[in-house]
Amino acid sequence: MNPIAVTMGDPNGIGPEITAKAYADPRRRAAVVVIGDPDTLARACRTTGTELTVRPVGSIADAAHALGVMDVLTETEGALPPDLRPGTVDARAGAASFRYVRRGIELALRGEIRALTTAPISKEALRLAGLPYPGHTEILADLSGTRDYAMMMANDDLRVVLVTVHQSLRTALDSLTTDRELEIIRLTHRTLTGWGAAGARPRIAVAALNPHAGENGLFGREDLDIVEPAVRAARREGIDASGPWPADTVFMRARAGEFDAVVAQYHDQGLIPVKFLGLEHGVNITIGLPFVRTSVDHGTAFDIAGRGTADHTSLLTALRQADELAAGPSAPAPSTAHDPEDPRGLRLHAHP
Repeated sequence: MNPIAVTMGDPNGIGPEITAKAYADPRRRAAVVVIGDPDTLARACRTTGTELTVRPVGSIADAAHALGVMDVLTETEGALPPDLRPGTVDARAGAASFRYVRRGIELALRGEIRALTTAPISKEALRLAGLPYPGHTEILADLSGTRDYAMMMANDDLRVVLVTVHQSLRTALDSLTTDRELEIIRLTHRTLTGWGAAGARPRIAVAALNPHAGENGLFGREDLDIVEPAVRAARREGIDASGPWPADTVFMRARAGEFDAVVAQYHDQGLIPVKFLGLEHGVNITIGLPFVRTSVDHGTAFDIAGRGTADHTSLLTALRQADELAAGPSAPAPSTAHDPEDPRGLRLHAHP
């Protein structure tokens, strides 16, 4: 079985450290090959106290997956500059993190890996490197030629799909359209159905944009004029969509089992509820891609980079979810019971 590839993220962030920790964690089940810089990863192994030998490999086929050995797929560009410093924003680090993701996408499209899991990158470092991407999601979509895609953030209690992602609140509001709303509802439905996650007709709640869902236009007409028509259109197509529901209660209702996913209108509306329940258990899943991609739900944490103290649980959970999603709907559904010897997983089936 092909391995999962893990990109180590921005070399100056906590990506190398959490990659080393997750690789060494005995709870990791899937075969993994890391895409990154061997010297940086060896230093991260020393910093974190993980007893791993870093082994550079030229191709996926060269990986031995030996106990205590981290197989690292090296770059044709060579080693990173020796003066990169953990905790700093650097264009060279941003360019390297992009190359790791690009390599992972190429491998996934060729079918050499079964899934791609990514450690965090710095949006500022990408910009300094002259790369026109606000984040992983947009890189993945562009380089894979995917037009219909979205970010899903999920943990054991919530699945949230975003209509708008990495843009200012003002431009996010300006970009909301009924067509876009309907595209995201359809994509959420197809994704959950394809996973076998919630039966043949997953329940999708759409969060309102305005307080009290606009109070019949008193607090803005966007929910009446943009969101509601999309929900009606989705229902005509046989999708179990409802809303717009007031955003201050819809996430609680979904967590209680009333809905299988929530479509949120903008970045913070959707991500705050997921992250509030615990960064260490959240997973970022790019839906709509021609391959499985998962990631941590946190950033580069430059403030603690290089100390070896970063928690790797989110990356370990992202690896577990990549492994399960890549197995397809024919695989056994993940259990909702938490194995004390395994990281917390997502409920990829309907709530009881």
